[in-house]
Amino acid sequence: MHTVADKLKELKQKEEAIRQMGGQARVDKQHSQGKLNARERIERFFDSGTFREIDIFVKHRSTNFNMATSEIPSDGVVTGHGLVNGRPVFAYSQDFTSRGGSLGEKHAAKIVKVMDLALRSGVPLVGFNDSGGARVEEGIDSLKGYGDIFFRNARGSGVIPQITAIMGPCAGGAVYSPAMTDFIFMVKNTSYMFITSPYVIKTVTGEETTFEELGGALVNNTKSGNAHFACESDDDAIEQIREMLTYLPANNMESPPRLEPTDDPARLCPELDTIVPDHPRQPYDMKEVIRSIVDNGEMFEPHALFAQNAVIALARLNGRVVGILANQPMVLAGCLDIDASDKMSRFIRFCDAFNIPLLTLVDVPGFLPGVDQEWGGVIRHGAKLLWSYSEATVPKLTVVTRKNYGGAYIGMSSQHLGTDMIFAWPCAEIAVMGAQGAVNVVSSYRKAIKESNDPEATRQEKIAEYEDLFNTPYIAAERGYIEAIICPAETRARLIDALEVLCTKSDVLPPKKHGNIPV
Repeated sequence: MHTVADKLKELKQKEEAIRQMGGQARVDKQHSQGKLNARERIERFFDSGTFREIDIFVKHRSTNFNMATSEIPSDGVVTGHGLVNGRPVFAYSQDFTSRGGSLGEKHAAKIVKVMDLALRSGVPLVGFNDSGGARVEEGIDSLKGYGDIFFRNARGSGVIPQITAIMGPCAGGAVYSPAMTDFIFMVKNTSYMFITSPYVIKTVTGEETTFEELGGALVNNTKSGNAHFACESDDDAIEQIREMLTYLPANNMESPPRLEPTDDPARLCPELDTIVPDHPRQPYDMKEVIRSIVDNGEMFEPHALFAQNAVIALARLNGRVVGILANQPMVLAGCLDIDASDKMSRFIRFCDAFNIPLLTLVDVPGFLPGVDQEWGGVIRHGAKLLWSYSEATVPKLTVVTRKNYGGAYIGMSSQHLGTDMIFAWPCAEIAVMGAQGAVNVVSSYRKAIKESNDPEATRQEKIAEYEDLFNTPYIAAERGYIEAIICPAETRARLIDALEVLCTKSDVLPPKKHGNIPV
């Protein structure tokens, strides 16, 4: 007869055996590649001593290809919950040392369980992906498992924050769940995302490429925009995810956590009075404007390497979290294009879903012209920006720092899309187009230039005339399209005052199942 002590000992022995994962040799190989293993990632992600594992004893039940005698500890994935910065989070971490972290029926069921628990509890979900993909030996059951996960990604979207860390290979069907989550973190040189591997591509198309060139962290951050962060190591990715969670509410029924402010809300920013160059074509760094305005100069920037003509960031104003969107004059003069429109639109919708007020900083000469842009669907992609701002019901604030022309004027959170308060600096140019273009379009200007004895002098005269008449913020202010023209140094204080008064804003959309956004 076994005593209670015997049974306790047996429990500890079984748990300890499972925690060895795929064995020391495979764990050592993981470390030799500069990667943490599944359990180390979990331990470093959660506050010390708070992680509680569930389903540690789950086993596969496949009998194909001699699988009946194959032991896969925890079926290749660690699942559970704990605290991150003192707040509850659910997580799963795929174990590449246990049969390559391949996803089978029970592996998927464990992930699905924590997804369901996270959604029912209103708690964020974080996934650490490191998997060889579907477990071929389990056939269609593996595909079913992926489908179950995708379904819950969609159902949970906009309800709880979903974050993915790619910390190894991620190919085929495995890439779709990360793509359906809110943010993707990748690790340079050790993580990959692609639909088909370099081997398949060479076989089908004859193209030769490497894992890194095809789907490495930098490629997915700079070219495709699939990922939002390119991290230096597993530890770096884990720390950045922990930091991101400090800006996010647990679910869509809560407000983001407000910190006790340590930066004076009335602080002036005198450096902003001289940041905009006198020459309208000379660039300046919009990130310097952001850092001047926000609490302690701190901003958390997703997609920093993608569509760099636009900037998106999370920051705080007087302790309140805001989502910031801005044109970047340092890149493509801050023009909007296909990628910038997509980048900003998705961030707007994320912030709106999780009750994060929006602050838009505008210096935009228009949409980027070009045949490739037109053929690539800039109309459709640009329409997403209009849609997203119009749909958002959170407090919306806008500051026009310099150029604000044409359709881009409307699209960059104008009053006409439901923005609550708009401020402009005295150097703002709010018009249908710039003066250089206007003299080529306005018939009276063209006629005067054509009939002049000195066409170039007349052209410059008409440019100056147009600038005086239209390229100022005062016409918009006269119409009531902007709330105030302010000194740049006052920007932080005015935004904080506006945010405080708008924090109780209530805006309800018409009843509908959902809109049909131009994807």
